[in-house]
Amino acid sequence: MVMKSIHLLTSSKRSSETNYRLGAILAFVAGAINAGGFFAVGQYTSHMSGIISGIADDLALGHVVLVLAGGSLIISFILGAATTALLINWGQRQKLHSQYALPLLLESFLLLMFGLLGTNIEKYITYGVPATVLLLCYIMGLQNAIITKISKSEIRTTHMTGMVTDLGIELGKIIFWNRSEEANRIHYVKGNPKKIRTLTTIVFMFFFGGLIGALSFKDFGFISVAPLALMLTSIASLQIIRDVKKLVYR
Repeated sequence: MVMKSIHLLTSSKRSSETNYRLGAILAFVAGAINAGGFFAVGQYTSHMSGIISGIADDLALGHVVLVLAGGSLIISFILGAATTALLINWGQRQKLHSQYALPLLLESFLLLMFGLLGTNIEKYITYGVPATVLLLCYIMGLQNAIITKISKSEIRTTHMTGMVTDLGIELGKIIFWNRSEEANRIHYVKGNPKKIRTLTTIVFMFFFGGLIGALSFKDFGFISVAPLALMLTSIASLQIIRDVKKLVYR
């Protein structure tokens, strides 16, 4: 039963239930990387809103180097998302079962590299930004594009603004008072308790991941991302093994 559940997480045949399950797991990973990464590199990397606002402020103040630094972070995030699109579209063209598992496996590899080499690669500076920060932005772009593409833009995992907004909308529907004569009219408003539970779970998982990530980075440093990498590898490996077996026995 457990293996079947893991298998379905990256299956090419999707359902809303498996999308939200994968979203909750990836929200935990994103929260851990975002909060824990702040301890390691002093920069939040999972969402671009603050970085773009910072670029605008630095441009207004004439801080050209900081503008270039912020721009490099955005480019890294975009390249990560583009990589996911390339891998998934290539997998779909090849009719692979692992089309959604491939970017997850790449993310796990990059996280492991970050954990093992973080203390060394942070020495290298690009436009005033440590290479570790660029790597984390790339990883977050990679991950956010995975669940965005799988769920057809219904779920985000690296930032919670959209999820919290959707939660507020659903709560507003629950609270809204429908007059009895409106019950059968087109404007009847009905909340979705299941969606509220799902959104709440994803937001909580991001928070919980952030808490675990901050505590583990504080105590163990870069290597604390290794369990996250192993978890993603275990999720991705089943579909990849399935494709490998198909190739071997063709």
